[in-house]
Amino acid sequence: MSFKTLRTKSFGYAFLITLSCSLLGSFLGSLPYLSVIGALVLALILGMVFQVWPAAVQASKAGNGLIANKFLRLGIILLGFKLNLIELAQAGVKTIVVALIIVTGTISLTYWLARKFGVSRQLAILAASGTGICGAAAVMGISPQIPAADGDEAQKHDDEVLAVAIVAILGTVFTLIELGLRPLLQMTPTQFGVMAGGSLHEIAHAVATGGANGPVSLNTAIIMKLSRVLLLAPAALIIGIWYQRQSSRTNASSRKLPIPWFMLGFILASVAGTFLPLSSAVLAGLVKLAYLVLGMAMAALGISVNFKVFWRSGRKAVLACLTGSVCLLAFTILVSKLFF
Repeated sequence: MSFKTLRTKSFGYAFLITLSCSLLGSFLGSLPYLSVIGALVLALILGMVFQVWPAAVQASKAGNGLIANKFLRLGIILLGFKLNLIELAQAGVKTIVVALIIVTGTISLTYWLARKFGVSRQLAILAASGTGICGAAAVMGISPQIPAADGDEAQKHDDEVLAVAIVAILGTVFTLIELGLRPLLQMTPTQFGVMAGGSLHEIAHAVATGGANGPVSLNTAIIMKLSRVLLLAPAALIIGIWYQRQSSRTNASSRKLPIPWFMLGFILASVAGTFLPLSSAVLAGLVKLAYLVLGMAMAALGISVNFKVFWRSGRKAVLACLTGSVCLLAFTILVSKLFF
């Protein structure tokens, strides 16, 4: 059997496995209590569960890498249809400024903490980006801008999976924390929505938390969260340039200017979703497709989680992201109380 045939078979196995995980995750995520966790996190967990069948993992190994890489980029592009630029503009400069402070401050603080705790530079920036911007999508959006340390692609992949797992787990934990704090914070629906959208990692987490407090909180949480998502493209470009300049101090060959071309697709999808005469049903379908594709990518990452690496390298990164998330929550509570 030729290598091409084996690769095609591997992709077929991976496609079926990850599609099953994504669909099951989407179904489970629609259930009352599991909706707090979110479909993407559930797909990631289901992918991890698949590791109990080593034969299936081995048969789909090559295909999983392709799905984790290409499908996640496709999902990010399709997610652009959820970003209504007119609604963001109507939300005012204040929302965008808060999002800019959140993204810049959280990434900087979390990265600094991670490095102080002894986390590698590669894992630190990926985990910090996921914490500051939009969870797993941010990790995989930033990752192509980061050259593998010492050319070790396997280590880079482990760091990607580890960063995704960290932000997915912490996002779920802080969703539960914020729902528990809701009666104690004495916030208006708008203030609660700003806090949820400004502090939580995944869009699904912000939707679950904001929706639990009514339609006003839900709408505000989505707008606040999407304001952070909007910054993914410029953040990817800036971080890529900064990281390559840092790398060039020790590696003279790192001089190529990183350009996240798939982010252009994300922006074009946002423009199309905002200004083209697409029906709400079509837009909803495209966003649903985005989450299906992203769920497949999350499942592929889950299947390839290296648990030895997770336990060896993950604890300090978790501590850094946890501390950064606590500071982010405190900041968004203060800002929402004072300015919204």
